[in-house]
Amino acid sequence: MKQFLIVVDIQKDIVDGALGTAEAVAMLPNAVEKIRAFDGEIFVTYDTHFANYSDTAEGKKLPVPHCIKGTEGWELDKKIADALADRTFTAVEKLTFGAKHLPELIEHAAHGEDFTITLIGLCTDICVVSNALLLKAHFPETEIYVDAACCAGVTPELHTAALTTMQSCQINIL
Repeated sequence: MKQFLIVVDIQKDIVDGALGTAEAVAMLPNAVEKIRAFDGEIFVTYDTHFANYSDTAEGKKLPVPHCIKGTEGWELDKKIADALADRTFTAVEKLTFGAKHLPELIEHAAHGEDFTITLIGLCTDICVVSNALLLKAHFPETEIYVDAACCAGVTPELHTAALTTMQSCQINIL
């Protein structure tokens, strides 16, 4: 059985930059260890915005420019980049909370074999939950996991609420 790890948006701006939190910084060692120990294929999503961010629907509701492509804030956190340095992974730029073409990439990588999916990353209550639910909708019979120790939300309360929501939708919380 194939195993896929989805590393969601562990980028500088979301760890300790424009949208960073102490919880995001604190979960990094767990995420690094998960990546290093993972025996399967890895997909890494990049929250990707452009200079016109303030004019977008997201920019109007979250007026904090972040993850602008080509900036340091768009790059992976250094510890995550180091953990991935000797690994092959598929980079997935996404323009919204969920990577809408991620299911197709996973299906292609599975080559018809059964598989499991584990998600880690940031923010639990925005992009992790969006991708987990997107994947569950595409693969309803697939075991999907979210490793809570390798995630952080905008706040601890929103992190917990997102985990509860995902569990309600039959996503396994580790």
